[in-house]
Amino acid sequence: MSQLALFWLLLPLAAASGWYWARRDGKKVSTIRVNRLSADYFRGLNYLLNEEQDKAIEVFLSIEDIDSDTVETQLALGNLFRRRGEVERAIRIHQTLIQRPGISDTQRAQASFELGQDFLKAGLLDRAEDHFSGLLKQGMHVDAAARQLLKIFQQERDWARAIETLERTSSANSSSFLKLKAQFYCELAQTANTNKMEDEALGFLASALTADPQCVRASLLAGKIYEDKLDFARALSAYRAVLEQDLDYVPEALQPLRRCFEALNDAEGFAQLLEPLIERYSGVSPVLARTRLLEAQSSVADAQLYLSEQLRTRPSVKGLATLISMNLRTSDESARGNLTMLNGLTLELMKNQAVYRCVRCGFGSKALNWQCPSCKSWNTCKPVQGVAGE
Repeated sequence: MSQLALFWLLLPLAAASGWYWARRDGKKVSTIRVNRLSADYFRGLNYLLNEEQDKAIEVFLSIEDIDSDTVETQLALGNLFRRRGEVERAIRIHQTLIQRPGISDTQRAQASFELGQDFLKAGLLDRAEDHFSGLLKQGMHVDAAARQLLKIFQQERDWARAIETLERTSSANSSSFLKLKAQFYCELAQTANTNKMEDEALGFLASALTADPQCVRASLLAGKIYEDKLDFARALSAYRAVLEQDLDYVPEALQPLRRCFEALNDAEGFAQLLEPLIERYSGVSPVLARTRLLEAQSSVADAQLYLSEQLRTRPSVKGLATLISMNLRTSDESARGNLTMLNGLTLELMKNQAVYRCVRCGFGSKALNWQCPSCKSWNTCKPVQGVAGE
Protein backbone atom coordinates (compact mmCIF):
# COMPACT_ATOMS: atom_id res chain seq x y z
CA MET A 1 0.00 0.00 0.00
CA SER A 2 1.40 3.43 -0.94
CA GLN A 3 1.84 6.22 1.61
CA LEU A 4 -0.86 8.27 -0.16
CA ALA A 5 -3.29 5.37 0.04
CA LEU A 6 -2.47 4.98 3.72
CA PHE A 7 -3.18 8.67 4.26
CA TRP A 8 -6.64 8.42 2.73
CA LEU A 9 -7.29 5.23 4.71
CA LEU A 10 -6.55 6.80 8.09
CA LEU A 11 -7.82 10.32 7.43
CA PRO A 12 -11.51 9.39 7.85
CA LEU A 13 -10.65 7.63 11.10
CA ALA A 14 -9.09 10.78 12.43
CA ALA A 15 -12.13 12.84 11.49
CA ALA A 16 -14.56 10.21 12.76
CA SER A 17 -12.71 10.03 16.06
CA GLY A 18 -13.14 13.74 16.60
CA TRP A 19 -16.86 13.52 15.77
CA TYR A 20 -17.28 10.54 18.07
CA TRP A 21 -15.77 12.31 21.05
CA ALA A 22 -17.95 15.33 20.40
CA ARG A 23 -21.15 13.27 20.31
CA ARG A 24 -20.60 10.41 22.79
CA ASP A 25 -23.32 10.10 25.42
CA GLY A 26 -24.79 13.34 24.16
CA LYS A 27 -22.16 15.37 25.99
CA LYS A 28 -20.12 18.14 24.44
CA VAL A 29 -16.43 17.68 24.67
CA SER A 30 -14.24 20.71 24.76
CA THR A 31 -12.87 21.96 21.48
CA ILE A 32 -9.39 21.79 22.94
CA ARG A 33 -9.71 18.03 23.65
CA VAL A 34 -11.05 17.24 20.17
CA ASN A 35 -8.42 19.36 18.49
CA ARG A 36 -5.69 17.69 20.53
CA LEU A 37 -6.89 14.22 19.56
CA SER A 38 -7.16 15.15 15.88
CA ALA A 39 -3.76 16.79 16.03
CA ASP A 40 -2.25 13.57 17.41
CA TYR A 41 -3.71 11.59 14.52
CA PHE A 42 -2.48 14.02 11.89
CA ARG A 43 0.94 14.17 13.52
CA GLY A 44 1.10 10.36 13.34
CA LEU A 45 -0.03 10.41 9.72
CA ASN A 46 2.62 12.95 8.90
CA TYR A 47 5.32 10.71 10.36
CA LEU A 48 3.99 7.80 8.29
CA LEU A 49 4.05 9.84 5.11
CA ASN A 50 7.63 10.80 5.83
CA GLU A 51 8.66 7.15 6.38
CA GLU A 52 9.24 7.73 10.10
CA GLN A 53 7.36 4.67 11.22
CA ASP A 54 8.73 4.42 14.76
CA LYS A 55 7.78 8.03 15.52
CA ALA A 56 4.32 7.38 14.08
CA ILE A 57 3.93 4.33 16.31
CA GLU A 58 4.95 6.37 19.37
CA VAL A 59 2.29 8.95 18.58
CA PHE A 60 -0.53 6.48 18.02
CA LEU A 61 0.34 4.44 21.09
CA SER A 62 0.59 7.56 23.29
CA ILE A 63 -3.00 8.63 22.65
CA GLU A 64 -4.56 8.47 26.09
CA ASP A 65 -8.24 8.46 25.17
CA ILE A 66 -9.02 4.95 23.98
CA ASP A 67 -12.24 4.13 22.14
CA SER A 68 -13.37 1.84 19.35
CA ASP A 69 -12.03 4.16 16.65
CA THR A 70 -8.63 4.36 18.34
CA VAL A 71 -8.45 0.57 18.65
CA GLU A 72 -9.49 0.07 15.02
CA THR A 73 -6.86 2.57 13.89
CA GLN A 74 -4.11 0.81 15.82
CA LEU A 75 -5.25 -2.60 14.58
CA ALA A 76 -5.25 -1.31 11.01
CA LEU A 77 -1.79 0.15 11.49
CA GLY A 78 -0.44 -3.11 12.89
CA ASN A 79 -1.95 -5.10 10.03
CA LEU A 80 -0.42 -2.69 7.54
CA PHE A 81 3.04 -3.20 9.00
CA ARG A 82 2.60 -7.00 8.97
CA ARG A 83 1.55 -7.00 5.29
CA ARG A 84 4.58 -4.90 4.47
CA GLY A 85 6.82 -7.40 6.25
CA GLU A 86 7.60 -5.05 9.15
CA VAL A 87 6.62 -7.71 11.68
CA GLU A 88 8.50 -6.29 14.68
CA ARG A 89 6.54 -3.05 14.42
CA ALA A 90 3.27 -4.94 14.07
CA ILE A 91 4.11 -7.00 17.17
CA ARG A 92 4.88 -3.88 19.18
CA ILE A 93 1.58 -2.23 18.28
CA HIS A 94 -0.54 -5.28 19.04
CA GLN A 95 1.30 -6.11 22.27
CA THR A 96 0.87 -2.57 23.55
CA LEU A 97 -2.81 -2.59 22.59
CA ILE A 98 -3.43 -5.83 24.53
CA GLN A 99 -1.85 -4.31 27.65
CA ARG A 100 -3.83 -1.08 27.54
CA PRO A 101 -6.52 -0.62 30.17
CA GLY A 102 -9.95 0.44 29.09
CA ILE A 103 -10.42 -1.77 26.01
CA SER A 104 -13.17 -4.35 25.87
CA ASP A 105 -12.67 -8.13 26.01
CA THR A 106 -13.71 -8.30 22.35
CA GLN A 107 -11.11 -5.72 21.35
CA ARG A 108 -8.43 -7.45 23.42
CA ALA A 109 -9.29 -10.78 21.76
CA GLN A 110 -9.01 -9.19 18.32
CA ALA A 111 -5.62 -7.73 19.22
CA SER A 112 -4.50 -11.15 20.52
CA PHE A 113 -5.57 -12.77 17.26
CA GLU A 114 -3.63 -10.19 15.25
CA LEU A 115 -0.59 -10.68 17.47
CA GLY A 116 -0.80 -14.42 16.85
CA GLN A 117 -0.71 -13.74 13.12
CA ASP A 118 2.31 -11.47 13.65
CA PHE A 119 4.19 -14.27 15.42
CA LEU A 120 3.14 -16.75 12.74
CA LYS A 121 4.48 -14.43 10.03
CA ALA A 122 7.72 -14.10 12.00
CA GLY A 123 8.05 -17.90 12.24
CA LEU A 124 7.62 -17.90 16.03
CA LEU A 125 5.24 -20.84 15.97
CA ASP A 126 5.19 -21.54 19.72
CA ARG A 127 4.21 -17.95 20.58
CA ALA A 128 1.62 -17.86 17.82
CA GLU A 129 0.21 -21.15 19.11
CA ASP A 130 -0.12 -19.71 22.63
CA HIS A 131 -2.29 -16.85 21.40
CA PHE A 132 -4.53 -18.94 19.16
CA SER A 133 -4.93 -21.66 21.80
CA GLY A 134 -5.82 -18.99 24.36
CA LEU A 135 -8.57 -17.68 22.09
CA LEU A 136 -9.98 -21.19 21.72
CA LYS A 137 -10.14 -21.57 25.50
CA GLN A 138 -11.92 -18.22 25.77
CA GLY A 139 -14.35 -19.15 23.01
CA MET A 140 -13.28 -16.07 21.02
CA HIS A 141 -12.56 -16.11 17.28
CA VAL A 142 -12.81 -19.90 17.49
CA ASP A 143 -12.95 -20.75 13.78
CA ALA A 144 -10.33 -18.19 12.75
CA ALA A 145 -7.97 -19.23 15.56
CA ALA A 146 -8.48 -22.92 14.76
CA ARG A 147 -7.57 -22.35 11.11
CA GLN A 148 -4.34 -20.66 12.14
CA LEU A 149 -3.56 -23.50 14.57
CA LEU A 150 -4.10 -25.96 11.72
CA LYS A 151 -1.37 -24.18 9.74
CA ILE A 152 0.97 -24.45 12.72
CA PHE A 153 0.27 -28.12 13.48
CA GLN A 154 0.73 -29.04 9.82
CA GLN A 155 4.10 -27.31 9.77
CA GLU A 156 5.03 -29.13 12.98
CA ARG A 157 3.54 -32.39 11.64
CA ASP A 158 1.54 -32.72 14.87
CA TRP A 159 -1.34 -34.60 13.25
CA ALA A 160 -3.09 -35.63 16.47
CA ARG A 161 -3.46 -32.02 17.61
CA ALA A 162 -4.48 -31.01 14.10
CA ILE A 163 -7.34 -33.52 14.26
CA GLU A 164 -8.32 -32.28 17.73
CA THR A 165 -8.38 -28.71 16.45
CA LEU A 166 -10.48 -29.64 13.44
CA GLU A 167 -13.08 -31.19 15.73
CA ARG A 168 -13.45 -27.93 17.67
CA THR A 169 -14.50 -25.84 14.68
CA SER A 170 -18.04 -25.14 13.56
CA SER A 171 -17.12 -26.63 10.17
CA ALA A 172 -15.91 -29.94 11.66
CA ASN A 173 -18.55 -31.92 9.76
CA SER A 174 -18.17 -30.13 6.45
CA SER A 175 -17.02 -32.18 3.48
CA SER A 176 -13.74 -30.28 3.09
CA PHE A 177 -12.81 -30.63 6.77
CA LEU A 178 -13.70 -34.33 6.84
CA LYS A 179 -11.44 -34.90 3.82
CA LEU A 180 -8.70 -32.99 5.61
CA LYS A 181 -9.19 -35.07 8.75
CA ALA A 182 -8.84 -38.25 6.68
CA GLN A 183 -5.48 -37.04 5.37
CA PHE A 184 -4.27 -36.34 8.92
CA TYR A 185 -5.27 -39.87 9.97
CA CYS A 186 -3.35 -41.19 6.95
CA GLU A 187 -0.27 -39.30 8.13
CA LEU A 188 -0.60 -40.95 11.55
CA ALA A 189 -1.06 -44.32 9.84
CA GLN A 190 2.03 -43.78 7.67
CA THR A 191 4.14 -43.05 10.74
CA ALA A 192 2.75 -46.05 12.64
CA ASN A 193 3.41 -48.35 9.69
CA THR A 194 6.96 -47.06 9.36
CA ASN A 195 7.44 -47.92 13.04
CA LYS A 196 6.17 -51.49 12.41
CA MET A 197 2.90 -50.87 14.28
CA GLU A 198 0.66 -52.26 11.55
CA ASP A 199 -2.45 -52.79 13.68
CA GLU A 200 -2.33 -49.24 14.98
CA ALA A 201 -1.84 -48.01 11.41
CA LEU A 202 -4.90 -49.96 10.25
CA GLY A 203 -6.91 -48.37 13.08
CA PHE A 204 -5.95 -44.91 11.88
CA LEU A 205 -6.90 -45.86 8.33
CA ALA A 206 -10.30 -47.07 9.50
CA SER A 207 -10.80 -43.64 11.10
CA ALA A 208 -9.71 -41.99 7.85
CA LEU A 209 -12.29 -43.94 5.85
CA THR A 210 -14.96 -43.14 8.43
CA ALA A 211 -14.23 -39.44 7.99
CA ASP A 212 -13.98 -39.71 4.19
CA PRO A 213 -15.17 -42.98 2.60
CA GLN A 214 -13.69 -41.76 -0.72
CA CYS A 215 -10.15 -41.47 0.67
CA VAL A 216 -7.99 -43.20 -1.95
CA ARG A 217 -4.86 -42.75 0.09
CA ALA A 218 -6.31 -44.73 3.00
CA SER A 219 -7.29 -47.62 0.72
CA LEU A 220 -3.90 -47.73 -0.99
CA LEU A 221 -2.03 -47.71 2.32
CA ALA A 222 -4.34 -50.33 3.84
CA GLY A 223 -3.77 -52.52 0.77
CA LYS A 224 0.00 -52.18 1.16
CA ILE A 225 -0.11 -53.11 4.84
CA TYR A 226 -2.24 -56.20 4.16
CA GLU A 227 -0.01 -57.13 1.22
CA ASP A 228 3.08 -56.88 3.42
CA LYS A 229 1.30 -59.13 5.92
CA LEU A 230 0.64 -61.60 3.06
CA ASP A 231 -3.11 -61.16 3.59
CA PHE A 232 -3.74 -60.88 -0.15
CA ALA A 233 -7.53 -61.25 0.03
CA ARG A 234 -7.87 -58.17 2.24
CA ALA A 235 -5.22 -56.34 0.23
CA LEU A 236 -7.18 -57.07 -2.94
CA SER A 237 -10.37 -55.71 -1.35
CA ALA A 238 -8.59 -52.50 -0.32
CA TYR A 239 -7.05 -51.95 -3.74
CA ARG A 240 -10.35 -52.64 -5.52
CA ALA A 241 -11.99 -49.95 -3.40
CA VAL A 242 -9.78 -47.36 -5.16
CA LEU A 243 -11.53 -48.10 -8.47
CA GLU A 244 -14.84 -47.01 -6.90
CA GLN A 245 -13.46 -44.09 -4.92
CA ASP A 246 -11.74 -42.09 -7.66
CA LEU A 247 -11.05 -43.31 -11.20
CA ASP A 248 -8.26 -40.76 -11.57
CA TYR A 249 -6.10 -43.01 -9.37
CA VAL A 250 -6.55 -46.17 -11.46
CA PRO A 251 -2.83 -46.15 -12.44
CA GLU A 252 -1.88 -46.32 -8.74
CA ALA A 253 -4.01 -49.40 -8.09
CA LEU A 254 -3.36 -51.55 -11.16
CA GLN A 255 0.08 -52.93 -10.31
CA PRO A 256 -0.87 -53.81 -6.72
CA LEU A 257 -4.07 -55.44 -8.00
CA ARG A 258 -2.10 -57.54 -10.47
CA ARG A 259 0.29 -58.69 -7.71
CA CYS A 260 -2.60 -59.71 -5.45
CA PHE A 261 -4.38 -61.66 -8.18
CA GLU A 262 -1.14 -63.44 -9.02
CA ALA A 263 -0.49 -64.26 -5.35
CA LEU A 264 -3.99 -65.75 -5.19
CA ASN A 265 -3.35 -67.70 -8.42
CA ASP A 266 -6.23 -65.88 -10.11
CA ALA A 267 -4.85 -64.41 -13.33
CA GLU A 268 -8.28 -64.73 -14.92
CA GLY A 269 -9.76 -62.61 -12.15
CA PHE A 270 -7.43 -59.76 -13.11
CA ALA A 271 -8.45 -60.06 -16.76
CA GLN A 272 -12.13 -59.94 -15.79
CA LEU A 273 -11.50 -56.83 -13.70
CA LEU A 274 -9.78 -55.06 -16.61
CA GLU A 275 -12.56 -55.44 -19.19
CA PRO A 276 -15.20 -53.20 -17.54
CA LEU A 277 -12.49 -50.90 -16.22
CA ILE A 278 -11.30 -50.16 -19.77
CA GLU A 279 -14.84 -49.10 -20.63
CA ARG A 280 -15.13 -46.83 -17.57
CA TYR A 281 -11.67 -45.30 -17.62
CA SER A 282 -10.42 -43.29 -20.58
CA GLY A 283 -6.71 -43.57 -19.76
CA VAL A 284 -4.21 -46.05 -21.17
CA SER A 285 -3.02 -47.86 -18.02
CA PRO A 286 -5.65 -50.66 -18.01
CA VAL A 287 -5.15 -51.07 -21.77
CA LEU A 288 -1.43 -51.62 -21.21
CA ALA A 289 -2.20 -54.12 -18.45
CA ARG A 290 -4.55 -55.96 -20.82
CA THR A 291 -1.86 -55.87 -23.52
CA ARG A 292 0.67 -57.55 -21.22
CA LEU A 293 -1.87 -60.25 -20.38
CA LEU A 294 -2.52 -60.91 -24.06
CA GLU A 295 1.20 -61.12 -24.75
CA ALA A 296 1.64 -63.67 -21.93
CA GLN A 297 -1.50 -65.71 -22.61
CA SER A 298 -1.77 -65.48 -26.41
CA SER A 299 0.93 -63.98 -28.61
CA VAL A 300 2.92 -60.80 -29.19
CA ALA A 301 1.09 -60.29 -32.49
CA ASP A 302 -2.32 -60.35 -30.78
CA ALA A 303 -1.08 -57.95 -28.13
CA GLN A 304 0.32 -55.56 -30.77
CA LEU A 305 -2.91 -55.61 -32.75
CA TYR A 306 -5.01 -54.97 -29.65
CA LEU A 307 -2.81 -52.08 -28.46
CA SER A 308 -2.64 -50.38 -31.88
CA GLU A 309 -6.44 -50.50 -32.15
CA GLN A 310 -6.86 -49.03 -28.68
CA LEU A 311 -4.40 -46.20 -29.40
CA ARG A 312 -6.59 -45.01 -32.27
CA THR A 313 -9.26 -43.95 -29.79
CA ARG A 314 -7.06 -43.09 -26.78
CA PRO A 315 -3.74 -41.72 -28.10
CA SER A 316 -0.95 -41.82 -25.53
CA VAL A 317 2.81 -41.35 -25.62
CA LYS A 318 3.10 -44.05 -22.96
CA GLY A 319 1.07 -46.43 -25.09
CA LEU A 320 3.08 -45.56 -28.20
CA ALA A 321 6.34 -46.27 -26.36
CA THR A 322 5.02 -49.70 -25.36
CA LEU A 323 3.94 -50.47 -28.94
CA ILE A 324 7.31 -49.43 -30.36
CA SER A 325 9.12 -51.54 -27.77
CA MET A 326 7.01 -54.58 -28.71
CA ASN A 327 7.68 -54.04 -32.42
CA LEU A 328 11.41 -53.78 -31.74
CA ARG A 329 11.37 -57.31 -30.38
CA THR A 330 9.72 -58.75 -33.51
CA SER A 331 10.97 -56.49 -36.33
CA ASP A 332 13.60 -57.38 -38.92
CA GLU A 333 16.94 -55.62 -39.35
CA SER A 334 15.68 -53.16 -41.97
CA ALA A 335 13.04 -51.68 -39.66
CA ARG A 336 14.97 -51.90 -36.40
CA GLY A 337 17.02 -48.73 -36.92
CA ASN A 338 14.02 -46.45 -37.35
CA LEU A 339 12.16 -48.13 -34.52
CA THR A 340 15.16 -47.69 -32.22
CA MET A 341 15.26 -43.98 -33.06
CA LEU A 342 11.51 -43.60 -32.42
CA ASN A 343 11.81 -45.54 -29.19
CA GLY A 344 14.57 -43.23 -27.99
CA LEU A 345 12.54 -40.13 -28.87
CA THR A 346 9.42 -41.28 -27.05
CA LEU A 347 11.40 -42.32 -23.99
CA GLU A 348 13.13 -38.93 -23.93
CA LEU A 349 9.76 -37.19 -24.24
CA MET A 350 8.35 -39.20 -21.35
CA LYS A 351 11.42 -38.55 -19.22
CA ASN A 352 10.80 -34.80 -19.28
CA GLN A 353 7.07 -35.01 -18.56
CA ALA A 354 5.45 -34.63 -15.15
CA VAL A 355 3.60 -37.78 -14.12
CA TYR A 356 1.42 -36.02 -11.54
CA ARG A 357 -0.05 -32.53 -11.53
CA CYS A 358 -1.87 -30.50 -8.90
CA VAL A 359 -5.34 -29.70 -10.16
CA ARG A 360 -5.37 -26.52 -8.06
CA CYS A 361 -2.07 -24.79 -8.82
CA GLY A 362 -0.63 -26.83 -11.71
CA PHE A 363 2.50 -28.02 -9.88
CA GLY A 364 4.00 -31.02 -11.69
CA SER A 365 6.12 -33.81 -10.25
CA LYS A 366 7.41 -37.32 -10.89
CA ALA A 367 6.24 -38.64 -7.51
CA LEU A 368 2.74 -38.65 -6.02
CA ASN A 369 2.43 -36.08 -3.24
CA TRP A 370 -0.71 -36.21 -1.10
CA GLN A 371 -0.07 -32.60 -0.10
CA CYS A 372 0.98 -30.34 -2.96
CA PRO A 373 4.51 -28.99 -2.25
CA SER A 374 3.57 -25.74 -3.96
CA CYS A 375 0.10 -24.65 -2.80
CA LYS A 376 -0.06 -26.99 0.25
CA SER A 377 -3.49 -28.31 -0.77
CA TRP A 378 -4.32 -31.89 0.15
CA ASN A 379 -5.32 -34.64 -2.28
CA THR A 380 -5.05 -32.40 -5.35
CA CYS A 381 -2.07 -34.07 -7.07
CA LYS A 382 -3.36 -36.61 -9.59
CA PRO A 383 -1.97 -38.62 -12.51
CA VAL A 384 -1.67 -36.50 -15.65
CA GLN A 385 -4.37 -37.18 -18.19
CA GLY A 386 -4.21 -36.79 -21.97
CA VAL A 387 -1.71 -37.71 -24.67
CA ALA A 388 1.31 -36.87 -22.53
CA GLY A 389 -0.01 -38.84 -19.57
CA GLU A 390 -2.83 -41.32 -19.33
